Amino acid sequence: MRRTSAVLVTAGAVAAAGAFAAAPAQAATLKAPTIVAKGGYVMNNGTGASLYTKAADTRRSTGSTTKIMTARVVLAQKNLDLNAKVTVQKAYSDYIVSKTASSAHLIVGDRITVRQLLYGLMLPSGCDAAYALADKYGTGSTRAARVKSFIGKMNSTAKSLGLKNTHFDSFDGIGNGSNYSTPRDLTKLAGNAMKYSTFRQVVATRSTKQKVTTKSGGYRYMSWTNTNTLLGSYSGTIGVKTGSGPEAKYCLVFAATRKGRTVIGTVLASSSVASRTADAKKLMDYGFKK
Repeated sequence: MRRTSAVLVTAGAVAAAGAFAAAPAQAATLKAPTIVAKGGYVMNNGTGASLYTKAADTRRSTGSTTKIMTARVVLAQKNLDLNAKVTVQKAYSDYIVSKTASSAHLIVGDRITVRQLLYGLMLPSGCDAAYALADKYGTGSTRAARVKSFIGKMNSTAKSLGLKNTHFDSFDGIGNGSNYSTPRDLTKLAGNAMKYSTFRQVVATRSTKQKVTTKSGGYRYMSWTNTNTLLGSYSGTIGVKTGSGPEAKYCLVFAATRKGRTVIGTVLASSSVASRTADAKKLMDYGFKK
């Protein structure tokens, strides 16, 4: 009986030891974060591997995150001259007023470079800068035709990048009923746009002061601050773009690099500026731990 008891005790001890050995592995299981946003997606930008999904393929209004594609189309132009100058038209400022849109505060008659327009587009989210770029890089004999052509380029680019749940009907995100994308598609778009050095430089800039030529031939300085508050508040942040609107709510496409690893992602339809920022931080923290 004593020998049998000893065997049972020993077996029990081994079983218990096995249970304790397994416990740390179970405790180490990483729990996916809970976010306020209705949709979210994070991927490893180097491998393309998905790290987090929440309604990642549900189509939603994207607000000014649309401007990532605006910039992407411009940067893909053949023989692009970033120092080419564009004269600010009254139509651009009238558009801002009529739409009560976010603005780079471009002044009619000023001559501003394409590079500067990209800063005005991405930092203060200037819809006037978006209009100027669409007008310049669309084709056609009228402004309306050029804008339509530019939006066509946005959609053909989306198709070429395999963004199956994305469609644009505006150059700035102020949609006309069919301007939409998904967290997965926007993340893929941003990852592609980040291949352009000018794009990376622009979206990583917290603020800038640009010298532009006035109508009279003089100059003035334009100062722009990035609406992406992750820059400077989340270690390793390298971009990329905020968005908001009555239908879109609060959106953010974000990216950060730590120890040579880049995570990139999107949150759509969060409840506030603070919530979209908190959501993004949670998802990046999670992505870096995966």
